[in-house]
Amino acid sequence: MSTALALIVPAAAALAAAFGARAGQPRPGGMADRIERLLPQTQCGKCGYDGCRPYAEAIARGEADIDRCPPGGDLTVRRLARLLGREEKTVDPALPRHVPDRVAHIDPSACIGCLKCVRACPVDAIIGARGRLHAVIPRFCTGCELCLPPCPVDCIRLVPRP
Repeated sequence: MSTALALIVPAAAALAAAFGARAGQPRPGGMADRIERLLPQTQCGKCGYDGCRPYAEAIARGEADIDRCPPGGDLTVRRLARLLGREEKTVDPALPRHVPDRVAHIDPSACIGCLKCVRACPVDAIIGARGRLHAVIPRFCTGCELCLPPCPVDCIRLVPRP
């Protein structure tokens, strides 16, 4: 056996043993994955977390309640309750309200092409280049409103989904 092969075979065996030892054990984040799949993926932060994945992880760790997702609404809260074996409830009324079926629209006559809305969009629904008109791809826009505050010329509005 060559020297290189003599080094590779034991290393490969060690890796196989390490991964094999974990077979059958639940993956870390397995419950967080299941929770995340129930969330609407708006990445809006209205729950108090930086996106749906951090919120799902906090629920899985028992650090966040299931009633903190306005975009998901009461249906998502009920689904989370069923998944986790918790009591059903409604979305916390103290959270910002989410209006479904609205998307961002950029006024072409006012857009200065600053890219601030592009950077703020958590789902990459806004396209454009510096100094050029930006546009929203409605099918990707979740209506999260995160593009509104950074716009220096206030040229973005939420409109009914086309």
